[in-house]
Amino acid sequence: MPRSNRWFILSLFMTACLLSACSIEQWGKINLTDAQIVTAVDEKLMPVQIRDIFPRGTSKVSCWMQWRNAKINTQLVAKWHYVTDDIRILDYNFTIPKKDGTGSVNLSMPSDKPLPSGQYRLDIVLGRRVLKSLTFRIE
Repeated sequence: MPRSNRWFILSLFMTACLLSACSIEQWGKINLTDAQIVTAVDEKLMPVQIRDIFPRGTSKVSCWMQWRNAKINTQLVAKWHYVTDDIRILDYNFTIPKKDGTGSVNLSMPSDKPLPSGQYRLDIVLGRRVLKSLTFRIE
């Protein structure tokens, strides 16, 4: 094998190793232990009515999540998607404030207008890795 080809292959291998190391570092920043689609979160940040089907006329849906061993200030993204028409609705960036805890993110319509009927998906993402994917439906 010509010397230039060996350097090219070695370069590709080293790049792959570096990308893997970066990905592993990202994955280690949080352990998402639970996530649920809920109607709301109470004052203690606990889920209220876990469900995957919501009635017609629903204007707000929440995602409750629990994590452990997070690096403080880890950045996650909640990617809301309307699957029925393949529309990306919203990417919401949020910061994990403490090592262990619970929190929520919401999808809501302005002026309490109802969310369209259909199938939805929420992906909770760290970097390029989907930590959790949840689906629900509005009737």
